[in-house]
Amino acid sequence: MKRPIPRISTRGYYDLTNGKTLKTNHYYLYPKTSFEKLFRKKEITIMIHGLRNNKAGAATKFLIAKRRLGQLGYKHPVIGYSYDSNTKGAHIRKHALRALRVGEKIAQKNGKNLSHFIIDLKNQSPQIKIRLLGHSLGSNVIMSTIQHLAKKSRNQNIIESVHFFGASIPNSSPKAGKHGKVLQKIVHSHIVNCYAPLDAVLKNAHEKGEVINPLGLFGSSGKTISKYSQRKLKPKNHRFASYAAALKNFP
Repeated sequence: MKRPIPRISTRGYYDLTNGKTLKTNHYYLYPKTSFEKLFRKKEITIMIHGLRNNKAGAATKFLIAKRRLGQLGYKHPVIGYSYDSNTKGAHIRKHALRALRVGEKIAQKNGKNLSHFIIDLKNQSPQIKIRLLGHSLGSNVIMSTIQHLAKKSRNQNIIESVHFFGASIPNSSPKAGKHGKVLQKIVHSHIVNCYAPLDAVLKNAHEKGEVINPLGLFGSSGKTISKYSQRKLKPKNHRFASYAAALKNFP
């Protein structure tokens, strides 16, 4: 039997109906023994999935990321960040907006959890490079993580790079303002936004006013921070597998 891809998890930490915090510890590792080896690595990439993913769905996304990055010549470990994104009612039209808002709330809270893991990892392995790769709502987790890390000056450049795929965060995020400044401060090398103007899910959410000006649909325009760049992709749909298949190089 194949070993599961190592993951940082906060499953069961937040209520799937309203986003209420249920547990106060920061995260748990699975399988824990796998991380003992990871702590000695030179570099890792953490994949953060999007909305409507249970444990099994999240594990599938982690495997897709690992395989695709391997095909592109990436030789370092790829692990996952699994969180409570399978909010109640997300698959039912009349409850979809409420489920999205709860998902956004949970994603925002998970920034604190992931930031704790990153700090713990760097304390144990100061030389390790940490790359973040987020799909859809996973971009919200990444932005929240970076905002938490930015509260401490010692965390400058703590993340090596960030890749967004079909990001649901606002397209103003990488501009030279409040959010752009924290990205510039915390990310050492570069931030890459893989966006798709034909992404029907993001387009529909934008037109309904559910997600305003998503970075994954429009990209960013005007003056952006120097570490930011963007790539226009043509994935078949909004699924992470489609974005991964359209990716041509990494990191």
